[in-house]
Amino acid sequence: MPELAATFVWYELMTTDVTAAVAFYAAVLGWTSQVSDRTTILSAGAAQVVGLIAFPGAQNRWIGSIGVDDVDACVVRLNAAGGSVHRAAEDIPGAGRFAVVADPQGADFVLFAPPACRGRGPAAAMLTPGHVGWRELHSDDPAAAFAFYEEMFGWIRGTVHDMGPAGSYQVFAAGAADVGGMMRRAAPVTQPTWLYYFNVESIAAGAARVRGAGGQVLAGPCKIPGGAWVAQCLDPQGAWFALLAPG
Repeated sequence: MPELAATFVWYELMTTDVTAAVAFYAAVLGWTSQVSDRTTILSAGAAQVVGLIAFPGAQNRWIGSIGVDDVDACVVRLNAAGGSVHRAAEDIPGAGRFAVVADPQGADFVLFAPPACRGRGPAAAMLTPGHVGWRELHSDDPAAAFAFYEEMFGWIRGTVHDMGPAGSYQVFAAGAADVGGMMRRAAPVTQPTWLYYFNVESIAAGAARVRGAGGQVLAGPCKIPGGAWVAQCLDPQGAWFALLAPG
């Protein structure tokens, strides 16, 4: 187990239509865009938040990067723990080193070093509109998934919420802050995956902007323990994401 908990430091959208994605997320979240090398960077105010990468013919989806001290050493540990490597470790000139991997149940993510190169971690932006406020793993076996991430990244088990027939919801912390949860996968989720929640000032207004910009609201808005509101959505190209608001 690492001495210090690793956490998410960056997020990217793999999309078949960068231009349409830029317009959609600008309308929904107010992001502005700039092109950097092959990546389009989207910002909330002055803060860079996510990147968009053109993937013609691929599944439109969000993927998160977990900051680690040593990508190659982490890949060795991941393989030993039953994970898999989709793209071997390589350097990004002037930026860092990364590998695209998956946990033992197939939920994918990126290992990235140095950990603070792009992001500042999740804690400071938990409630800031336009930033990622929560991360949620939909898994076939949440208990086994938590054990994997606990060993890999030093994550800490938090509160467990009983969701009735849907099972338990396991909150986890990276360091001192609760940053996400894990739950059992259910329809319409077809495979284990991470879902990322973007902060908005109002869930009703955010959901209305999703629909107005050509996206879909799949579930919600609904109130969750603690009083916040959420809605799960699809962008016009089919990428799954969620909104999080205080009301």
